[in-house]
Amino acid sequence: MTGPLWAVLPGGIDDPAAPSGGNTYDRRVLTGLAKTRDVHELALTGEWPHPSDASRARLRRVLADIPDSSTVLLDGLVACAAPDAVEAQADRLRLVVLVHLPLGDETGADATLSELEGRTVRAAAAVVATSAGAARRIEGLHGLRDGNVHVALPGVDAAPMTEPSDAGNRLLCVAAVTRRKAQDVLVEALRTVDDLDWDCVCAGALDRDPAFVQPLLAYEKVRFVGTRTGKALDETYAAADLLVLPSRAETYGMVVTEALARGIPVLATEVQGVPEAIGTAPDGSVPGGLVPPGDAEALAGALRRWLTDPGLRTDWRAAARERRDTLRGWDETTRRLSEVLEP
Repeated sequence: MTGPLWAVLPGGIDDPAAPSGGNTYDRRVLTGLAKTRDVHELALTGEWPHPSDASRARLRRVLADIPDSSTVLLDGLVACAAPDAVEAQADRLRLVVLVHLPLGDETGADATLSELEGRTVRAAAAVVATSAGAARRIEGLHGLRDGNVHVALPGVDAAPMTEPSDAGNRLLCVAAVTRRKAQDVLVEALRTVDDLDWDCVCAGALDRDPAFVQPLLAYEKVRFVGTRTGKALDETYAAADLLVLPSRAETYGMVVTEALARGIPVLATEVQGVPEAIGTAPDGSVPGGLVPPGDAEALAGALRRWLTDPGLRTDWRAAARERRDTLRGWDETTRRLSEVLEP
């Protein structure tokens, strides 16, 4: 057994009604780390990443109570907007900050959040990101040297292959319906290909940004079905031919590898870690396509090609099947994070 670890997390990471890539990542790595060390989880309720004075005070108290020289893994959602708490304990504790998404990259974020995050990551003993693209982004945002931010890519569970339809017209988007995930761009693109036969399901929370969601529901050809997890999500993937992820910002995009684990090709935006998640098959072929973020015309063009070109569908599907065999599990993520945690 290695030394004990304290993990400071946002409250509710195990809430099945509020799934997210960050929550899944935290739970999977902490479960893995607990096999080789004592893990003490400290879940903090609060208005993260917009903490009130009371939430900041709670974080300060929690860190102050951890024994000297301990290693502490801080979820960036909790720590990045509360640099005073991190700075106060940086000389006494070994603080490792896990940044799932730079705070300034959340659509509509206040620039002040990025400034606060910069103080936090500069005070930490180590910073971890979930893709190389995200790591370089954090370094650039906050004046860190190249290579200073470590990378621990998310893993993915093995899953059964899906059976594609001949037409390939079953489209799926899995993401909370928010401005950053950009379902508005997807809807605009789909209106452009309204002359073609397709079905699109958007699975993801509908309560994060009601003002953003409401206009999208008016386009009845796209089915917004809300949050799906477990067996219901597995069945949703099994009924899909193409995953579409139109995000404006995405440090990795775990749904990308969830789709590829089932042999489903992916059409996504070329942002941060998404190209890493899509990856390539051993022969260099790409299991899908990438378009610029926020470009509905480019997304519509790629969808039209997918829907009308059987050869393209064959190529993307073959590459997805080959890429499936190269995906890594959560044990590799845990191993990489464990290396960073060791002093």
